[in-house]
Amino acid sequence: MPEIVAHGRKPDVLACGYCHRADGPGGPENSSLAGLPEAYIVQQMADFKSGARKSSVPQRAPVARMTSLSKAATDEEVASSAAYFSKLKPRKTITVVETDLAPKTYVAGWFLAAVDNKDREPIGNRIIEVPKDLERFESRDARSEFVAYVPVGSVARGASLASTGGNDKTIQCGTCHGPDFKGLGPIPGIAGRSPSYIVRQLYDMKHGQRTGQASLPMVSVASKLNQEDLISLAAYLASLAP
Repeated sequence: MPEIVAHGRKPDVLACGYCHRADGPGGPENSSLAGLPEAYIVQQMADFKSGARKSSVPQRAPVARMTSLSKAATDEEVASSAAYFSKLKPRKTITVVETDLAPKTYVAGWFLAAVDNKDREPIGNRIIEVPKDLERFESRDARSEFVAYVPVGSVARGASLASTGGNDKTIQCGTCHGPDFKGLGPIPGIAGRSPSYIVRQLYDMKHGQRTGQASLPMVSVASKLNQEDLISLAAYLASLAP
């Protein structure tokens, strides 16, 4: 593990492994890095640095930290972390549950946590993604797993949209991300990723907040997708093995 991943470089560069975890599974508040193409990771850092990759919610701390960190990190530090994470094998950490009722939640450090195991409320048109064990996740345990509660029927809707494009609403995801959605060359895999993360990225691309080199083709892909579409695609992709 490179020093920049394990310990960072004070005072400007936070350890990559602190937020994204030591072997790169990330969490609902950020990105999974394990197994992403090396060149793709380098390009994303460049996009954060140039301002091409922003957030529709500017006050989100994860994006603000990445922007600041990208300006301070050296090319060598970016290259070593990208090489490290790209060689790691992603693993399934998310269980998708279709339901009409989801746990009541509160915001805990830019992600949601369940109030308890009993209180439920209508899920509506939302994804509720929570850690199975809050203490383990807050302790930076890379083996933490999550449950993503999604509306009933969303996985099937997402599968149809991903495989057919939904009557010209978008294009088939496999065209660029591979037939199994696990990536194709420099294009990242999207199977098994956090549904919260997927929705945020599609929304940001649709609304012009993420416009880096690798993201430009996605602007037109996401332009016609409504909230139900975003949720359905994210629910389906999260249900797959990475």
